[in-house]
Amino acid sequence: MSSQDNYKKWCEIDFEFLGNVSGQPYALQTNVYIQGVGNREQQIYLWFDPTAAHHTYRFLWNQELILFFVDNRAIRVFHKATDLGISYLDYQPMYAIGSLWNGEAWATEGGRVKIDWTQQPFVASYTQWNVTDSCKVQNATGTAGQHACYKKAHQSTYGQAPNLALSKTQIKNLRWVRKNYVIYDYCTKNATATPECARNWP
Repeated sequence: MSSQDNYKKWCEIDFEFLGNVSGQPYALQTNVYIQGVGNREQQIYLWFDPTAAHHTYRFLWNQELILFFVDNRAIRVFHKATDLGISYLDYQPMYAIGSLWNGEAWATEGGRVKIDWTQQPFVASYTQWNVTDSCKVQNATGTAGQHACYKKAHQSTYGQAPNLALSKTQIKNLRWVRKNYVIYDYCTKNATATPECARNWP
């Protein structure tokens, strides 16, 4: 999902499939890009071959957290941390976008493995696409419609308990993913983690 706004206000939540070397697990990258600030990537190996069958990938985004799921298993959480000086995805219209793009300079094994163009055309397919409890913003440049949509999100089931905090099962899933499948985490890239990192790994 992307705001498609100017760069300084750019917001994005995404799943990115980074490809693999034949026989190796597929890497899935997630990112949270808020108000023009990104560099919050996390990468995991998937525990299945995503090209063999359709799987479910979804976000739960409300006023307290952004939760990423694969087949209803929580794989990542990004908690609201405005008290720590970290911006959050508030009052921001978003577009749902699907695409195939060339990331060979960095994607597969850090850019070591390039795209095999003899295998084209490359095809991605989607099924059971759904957006629940969303709100269409009539005027993306104004604030009235955005605030009305934000209020609607607060009042939806997704903006109410128990969705405002992690469940015991979600915490268990996040710990399982961290222990077994995380291969890159922006929080451990540098010696000094950004302030929200301790909050986002239960």
